Amino acid sequence: MPQTEISHFRIAGIASAVPSSTSNFSDVVAAFGEEAAKKIGDMSGVKIRHVVPADGSLCTSDLCAAAAHKLLSDLGWHSDSIDGLIFVSQTPDYILPATACVLHARLGLPKHCAAFDVNLGCSGFVYGLWLAAQMLAAGGCARVLLLAGDTISRIAGQQDRAVLPLFGDAGTATALEREPGAPPTWFDLGTDGTGYDKLIVPAGGFRNPRTPETSKRRPRDDGNLRSDEELFMGGTDIFTFTLREVPVLIRNALGQSGWSASDVDAFVMHQANRFMLQQIGKKAKLDPERVVIALEEFGNTSSASIPLAITAQLARTLREKAQKVILAGFGVGYSWGSACLTLGPIIVSDLTIVEPREKNNDSQSP
Repeated sequence: MPQTEISHFRIAGIASAVPSSTSNFSDVVAAFGEEAAKKIGDMSGVKIRHVVPADGSLCTSDLCAAAAHKLLSDLGWHSDSIDGLIFVSQTPDYILPATACVLHARLGLPKHCAAFDVNLGCSGFVYGLWLAAQMLAAGGCARVLLLAGDTISRIAGQQDRAVLPLFGDAGTATALEREPGAPPTWFDLGTDGTGYDKLIVPAGGFRNPRTPETSKRRPRDDGNLRSDEELFMGGTDIFTFTLREVPVLIRNALGQSGWSASDVDAFVMHQANRFMLQQIGKKAKLDPERVVIALEEFGNTSSASIPLAITAQLARTLREKAQKVILAGFGVGYSWGSACLTLGPIIVSDLTIVEPREKNNDSQSP
C-alpha cells in the first residue's frame, strides 16, 4: 500500500500478560537431546518460554483480557470510554463468533463500541496500530483498545524442533486516544501472498477440514515429525524473505519520516529469533545498541512480540520521556509493516502473570 501519515492520536499505554507456566532449556534437552538443544538456544536466544496449559484452560483472550484490565486500571480509564476494540490473533477462541465480541463482554465495554478480529500474526501489531489510528483519525472514535496476542504453543508440534523451542505465549493491550496536535506517525504496509504456505497450519480450517489422518504425526522432508494440524515453518524461506524485505522496510521508514538511523532511540522489531534480528540490524546498518532484543525469557510470541518487547525493555524510559521509535513486524503471509512514531511518556504497566482459569467460562474475569 502507499505509505501513510496519520496525525492527532497517541498511544497512552501498553500492558503485557503471560501465562504462569514455563518451559526452559531442560525441556528442550529432554525433547531433542543436549546437542540439538544447545544449537537451537544459541541461534534463537530463547532460554525460557511462557506457555499455556494444553487443556484449553487458558486462551489468548484470557491473556489479552488480563493485560487490558491492568492497563485500564493503571490509566484510570472507565470501560464506557472505549469506542473501538481490535483483537489481533491467529489463535482465537472460536471459529465464530469473533473473539473481540467475547472480550467486549468480559471487559464490560459499551454497546456503541465497534469490536472486530484481525487474523494476522507477526506483522499484526503494526497492522492493528494502523487500523486503530485510522479509526481515531476518522473522528468516530476517541479511544481505541488494541489487543494483540497468540498462544502458538497450542499448535506447535511437540516433536518439531523447528517450532517447539521457539514459540511462547502472550497477550498485550495498547490504549490509543485522539489527541489534536500529536506528532505524526508514518506507516508502511506490504504483502507477498506467494509465501502463504511457508508458515501454515495445513489442516483444521474449511479448505482442509480435520480428519483422523490429519491428526497423525508423520516424518517430514525437513526431518521433523508433525501432523497437518500443527504449525509448519519453512525456516530457510522465512529467513530469505526477512533479509530481502525488512532492511528495505526500515530504510523506507527512515526516508518516510525524515529521520536518520542515529535519530531513532529504539528499533523494535518482531522478535522472531536473536540471530535473525542481528542479521537484519547488520544489513540495515543499525547500531546494535538500538535494536531491541527481548525474547530470552519469552520466545517468539507472534503478534504480541513487539508490545511485549516494549514493556520488557523500554518501560523505564518510556514512563519518563518521549522516544523516537521504529516498529517493524514481518512474517506469516508473507506480510510486513512499519510504524515510525514518537512514543512516550506513557503508562507502561508491570508484567501480568496469568494463572489458568476455569475452562469454558467466558464471563469469568482474569
